[in-house]
Amino acid sequence: MIQRVHEHIISELNTNTRTDTIFVLTAIILNLISLGVNSGLASSGERGTATIVMFTFVFLVLVVNFVAEIGLIRGRQMRKKLLEGLLKMYKDQGVEGYYDVSLLSDYKTRYNLFMLTVLVTGIIAIVIPFIIR
Repeated sequence: MIQRVHEHIISELNTNTRTDTIFVLTAIILNLISLGVNSGLASSGERGTATIVMFTFVFLVLVVNFVAEIGLIRGRQMRKKLLEGLLKMYKDQGVEGYYDVSLLSDYKTRYNLFMLTVLVTGIIAIVIPFIIR
């Protein structure tokens, strides 16, 4: 039974990793596309329709980045719980020495860096086109 629980936790950790990767990549790719489109529109000199399109992309960037940030926060919480359960299982089985507990803080740092990257690229995608304008 312990083996099945272990496999389930590892499977959940893998799913968590894939989900976090999707959140980060989606947000960054959208931010870069939005930066390119809005910068092009801003430098075109057109005001009416271009402004509506720019604000539509700004709204999209805000929504997607918000969802990505919330997803990463929840992913970080889930990973912490799963790893704590795994560590308890390892301790109960007498093999806790094979897993360095400091990895938990390393994961937190990694999540913070992912969140910062999404946030900064989002801010740049919003601000730069309006500076160009």
